[in-house]
Amino acid sequence: MRSDAAHPAPVTASLAADPAYAATRRIDALRATEYQHLDRDGHVYLDYAGAGVPARAQVVAHQERLLAGLYGNPHSENPTSAAAGAQVEAARRAVLRFFRADPAEYAVVFTPNATGACRLVGEAYGFARASPLVLTWDNHNSVNGVREYARAAGAPVRYVPLTGPDLRVAEADVVAALTAGRGGRRWPWRGAAGRGLFAYPAQSNFTGVQHPLGWVELAQRHGYDVLLDAAAFAPTNRLDLGVVHPEFVCLSWYKLFGYPTGVGALVARRDALARLRRPWFAGGTIRAVSVQGDWHRPLDDESGFEDGTLNFLGIPDVAFGLDWLDGIGVDLVHTRVGLLTGWLLERLAALRHGNGRPLVQLYGPATADGRGGTVAFNFRHPDGSLVDERLVARESSAAGFSVRTGCFCNPGAGEGAFGIGRGSLRRTLLARVETIDQYLAALRLPTGGAVRVSFGLASNARDAERFVAFAESTYLDRERPADAALAPRTRC
Repeated sequence: MRSDAAHPAPVTASLAADPAYAATRRIDALRATEYQHLDRDGHVYLDYAGAGVPARAQVVAHQERLLAGLYGNPHSENPTSAAAGAQVEAARRAVLRFFRADPAEYAVVFTPNATGACRLVGEAYGFARASPLVLTWDNHNSVNGVREYARAAGAPVRYVPLTGPDLRVAEADVVAALTAGRGGRRWPWRGAAGRGLFAYPAQSNFTGVQHPLGWVELAQRHGYDVLLDAAAFAPTNRLDLGVVHPEFVCLSWYKLFGYPTGVGALVARRDALARLRRPWFAGGTIRAVSVQGDWHRPLDDESGFEDGTLNFLGIPDVAFGLDWLDGIGVDLVHTRVGLLTGWLLERLAALRHGNGRPLVQLYGPATADGRGGTVAFNFRHPDGSLVDERLVARESSAAGFSVRTGCFCNPGAGEGAFGIGRGSLRRTLLARVETIDQYLAALRLPTGGAVRVSFGLASNARDAERFVAFAESTYLDRERPADAALAPRTRC
């Protein structure tokens, strides 16, 4: 291992000299009070893209609310039902207020998670031969899955590729996909039979790349509705729906502030929501129904998309969490996370084995510009071969780190990162694949995924410093071991 003198100054020194980092010290005060459970037993939490961490105040508020009143199933007019219903409606207003959305323009549909929000759009959207689906390679599988609804309706499905080492999407490629089959014309065009849907993430959950919010208006000018995946973006960035106006936004609240789990939302423009046609109905979604008459009338507002009984004891915690995050300041969190991300990228890129070869293979942008607080990479042995991410998962867990490994349910970004070309993905080859390990073997890939470190609301400099120290002490100048017994991969 190289001497300490060969490495940059410790994180606390380098960041302390930055006035911008000093301006975020309020987060350190909160870490010592509201998030002190993060520092128990020497653990280091670096998986904020997987889930946020709840503050003590959130848990206390939930307990106090439940003990102070009675709340029942909202689908009634009795006192406990009315009390629960009022808190659900207050939470809807809090969501619109947080995202600066006009209540006359937007509605809030509560779902189990962002995946549930995507499913609502996919199953009810008017896909047809003249109403295509356009997606970027860089999408979570919850968005990729919408393509199955589109294909079932006979709609064209087009993907926009990633380009360059930064794994970004070129705007020219977006335009080409939006105009394919339409002669380059913008909406409305003569003889048009319908709109289309363009789905992309505001921030990649794999590389942290932030794709332009300006693509919302770009797609709309070409006749598309927009499904914006904001699950990875919203926890540390301001999404202002008074400035950008996507038809649909999907969210998971636990990503923003850790609690409650099992609650997400589809924030939808009311005009777009009115164009959706659900293929089924359920309790709580209809005005009236007849069994013998084979007839039903759905509700015509956001309630018509909320199947069954809502999580009426958890949804009020969304309002508290949004107020909590707003009180801290999304811009403050954004600044802190950006500084930690930039520092980590710089330090990882600077690490070298004794033979001069890099320790780390980074995926995505090399700096914090135009990206969020997610850093994906692999460690390399001195001979240049990749360290199996399953080994990193095992060793980092044993050392007290919560990081994530794999492809993070984002196969398109993974294929771009690992250089998998279309020629490798022959249907005849994939037809025989049943497991992720068989898939990797068929493509002759050296690894099944990356290592992902992600910062969030309560992250501090010490978290980043300790991870870099772990990387140096564990993997610098470590020769490639003989094949070790590692657990099989169970999912992508």
